[in-house]
Amino acid sequence: MKETKELTKFETLLQLNVNGKVEKKKSGNTELTYLSWAFAVAEMEKAYPDWEYNILEFNGSPYQFDEKTGYMVWTEIKAGGKTKKMWLPVMDGANKAMSNVKQEYSVKGYNGAPPVKKFVEPATMFDINKTIMRCLVKNIAMFGIGLYIYAGEDLPEDGENKASEAPKQQKQPIKDLPKIEEFISAEQGIELENLAKQAGVDICKAYKIDKIIDLPFSKFEKCKNALIVKIKAEEFRKAKEGE
Repeated sequence: MKETKELTKFETLLQLNVNGKVEKKKSGNTELTYLSWAFAVAEMEKAYPDWEYNILEFNGSPYQFDEKTGYMVWTEIKAGGKTKKMWLPVMDGANKAMSNVKQEYSVKGYNGAPPVKKFVEPATMFDINKTIMRCLVKNIAMFGIGLYIYAGEDLPEDGENKASEAPKQQKQPIKDLPKIEEFISAEQGIELENLAKQAGVDICKAYKIDKIIDLPFSKFEKCKNALIVKIKAEEFRKAKEGE
């Protein structure tokens, strides 16, 4: 009789199907997926009744601020004898980093159309509070709950309810209006480059582009999350081998 391997708590939580507890929001050409923070906290309570979380403070404020790069929030979770931190920049609906002043940027026009000016409004405490809760959910994901969301997966590993979706019909673009294609910023390119080095991934080869900054903005979040998950998965694998 074949012996069944007992799953670790991380592996058990990784297989938890959270699809019914997510909210999808449209951001430009990208559909972003957010897991309910209340659900994530409830599942964490079930798995680790004595867990603790902490919102890191900087000079008495629940955020880190830099005039050049904007706001960053940090959370820390202690559970199962481990302490894990997570960070998340404060961003607007277009996933642009917010600062304490209004910022202007341009997006490239399609097929020779002139650049289009856009603006990032100054961050408010509402934006910071919202980011802290999203950061906490990502922090919880490092323990397995909803981690697959950040890899762009539709279902967890070995999911039994895999539904075959019919291919969606693409709407024909209106020819009279120029289509605007946004690309990632230089800062986002540097961020992806550093993550790619840690993950051992060639982004240019994977996306068939000449330079990382040629990556469409609509693919930035999915690419970033996939790299982070790959790095964390490798760290988890090495930790298990060292036990």
